[in-house]
Amino acid sequence: MAAAGQVRDGADSALDGTPEGARRATGGVPSSEQASEVVAVAKRRKFTAAYMQRIVREADTCTAPGAIGALLRREGLYSSHLSKWRLQVAASDAASAPNKKRGPKPCAIKAVDRRVASLEMANEKLVKQLQRAQLIIGAQKKLCDLLGLPTEEEAP
Repeated sequence: MAAAGQVRDGADSALDGTPEGARRATGGVPSSEQASEVVAVAKRRKFTAAYMQRIVREADTCTAPGAIGALLRREGLYSSHLSKWRLQVAASDAASAPNKKRGPKPCAIKAVDRRVASLEMANEKLVKQLQRAQLIIGAQKKLCDLLGLPTEEEAP
């Protein structure tokens, strides 16, 4: 067998059953030759949040026909980048907005109903107080009559 860094000749290929001149799928070419064939390694691009926001704001200001396309070509971007970034910027803007009150939103009709119910309860309470005051006044009048004291109605 050939060493790792050497090219195999036809005699060795005849021994392992591959025809001479044929390439093997794996292991047939030495590693030094494979490395020289690779032109570039694909690398995922990473964009900062500030860059994304700047591009989205720039795209929002574009009014002329084809201006967005020119912006994307100039920056080397795709329209899918822009659409995803718009959603992300909108979500970050919503998250940075002042905190809204949590829970169910107040309903105007229910608020009016609650107000009416509270006013009716207050009215009932005042009616009971008035009846109690009238009973006390009546008892005071009877006491004044029994003791012979003049009442406010009889005073000169």
